[in-house]
Amino acid sequence: MSAGKFSHRFGSGLSALALLACVCAPAARAQDDSAPSVIRDTEIEAILHEDADPIFVAAGLDPKAVQIHIIEDKELNAFSAGGQQIFLNTGLILEAKNPNQLIGVIAHETGHVAGGHLARSGDMEHAALGPMLLSLGLGILAAAAGSPEGAAALLYSSGYFGEISALGYSREQESRADQSAVTYLEKAGLSGRGLVDFFNEFRYQEVFDDEKKYPFFRDHPLTDDRIEALRVRVEQQPHVNAVDTPEALAQHAIMRAKLEGFLYGAGQVMSDYPDTDQSFPARYARAIALYRQDDTEPALKAIDALIAEQPNDPYLWEIKGQILFDAGRPKESVPAHLRSVELKPDAPLLRINLGQALIALGDPTRVDEAVATIKVALEKEPDNPLAWRLLSEAYDSQGHDGMARLAAAEQNFYLGQMADARVFALRARDLLKKDSPEWRRATDIILAAKPSPDDLKAMRRQG
Repeated sequence: MSAGKFSHRFGSGLSALALLACVCAPAARAQDDSAPSVIRDTEIEAILHEDADPIFVAAGLDPKAVQIHIIEDKELNAFSAGGQQIFLNTGLILEAKNPNQLIGVIAHETGHVAGGHLARSGDMEHAALGPMLLSLGLGILAAAAGSPEGAAALLYSSGYFGEISALGYSREQESRADQSAVTYLEKAGLSGRGLVDFFNEFRYQEVFDDEKKYPFFRDHPLTDDRIEALRVRVEQQPHVNAVDTPEALAQHAIMRAKLEGFLYGAGQVMSDYPDTDQSFPARYARAIALYRQDDTEPALKAIDALIAEQPNDPYLWEIKGQILFDAGRPKESVPAHLRSVELKPDAPLLRINLGQALIALGDPTRVDEAVATIKVALEKEPDNPLAWRLLSEAYDSQGHDGMARLAAAEQNFYLGQMADARVFALRARDLLKKDSPEWRRATDIILAAKPSPDDLKAMRRQG
């Protein structure tokens, strides 16, 4: 995954390239192409939450309120931000040798969240999160490759992350987060040994100059004393010898394979997962690598073979839909996306994939279906900019001008592009029925987007 090569969860294609260029082309020119990107994937997010939710519960946090964000960045790093946000670099996920190591790092970051170590920077983070957290990720990888316009929708501010990274934590806060992590892991019936092992593997980082250290160890100072204090506490816990379950190990292998399939070149994937390896993760990684290099028919054949073995896996159907969609075959992609939604109806990103494919058909009768399924997705993720963009496109094709402009206002609002949000909301307000819920929502967006005195005068004249 590199900046400019992803869409929401492993799915999207449509005129995805043109669509995303429309969404954020101005931003692309203002961003650094080397900036990392936030990626989305329903399957990987589900695996991470399955691992992390017991930790959140042990820390007294509501798992539904804690957001885990995946950053496409080969550097080993993890950090927390205000509003119960935890960020994990793909480099960290791929470096963790087992679930227990990764869960240990998540438990440490949970210690920072629960310990209130982020209060000093909360306002800055809250203001930046809106435009940063786009519902974009792995799926548009192939379609947007090489397109600076497409890249625009996938980038967020590298300066923002530089600021967060520079905040760092004191050694006292690091120690408290370590000890809290052990408490949470024990409470969840898990061993803290993974966190100790993870730190031990990178003990050498202590002697490096800051510019040579992994970002995680620049912001989370690592010392022998800290590791020893952590080890002593872990060894005293009743669950110190608890090991990862076979199910957790299998899910971890799938997550790694999926990331490698999308992140690495085909040569690297085939080297790491040679044909002699007939395990599910290996075949999964190879199928994705084939898709990534535009070998559509071999990729479909590989995915169909996996589906034949696991016909009720929604993520395999999603990948199949994506392969077909990105190959310019939206009509064939719709049944696959429909099946993924049937198998996992509560996953917003799967519904967005389906909605996008339905819109691409150019059939007015199917646009109604697209609107319905995208609305369900927005009930789960009301801040999803891509969903609002697609909804705007659907309404526009139906001739619902006011609703189309309101959806465009929502999209820009959640991207943090307040000037554009205000313009679209003003247009929507002129077209929508006065005092309707939609008219009132347009008014709210205008008022939240710093309207000019002239805007306010016009609104007063209209009531």
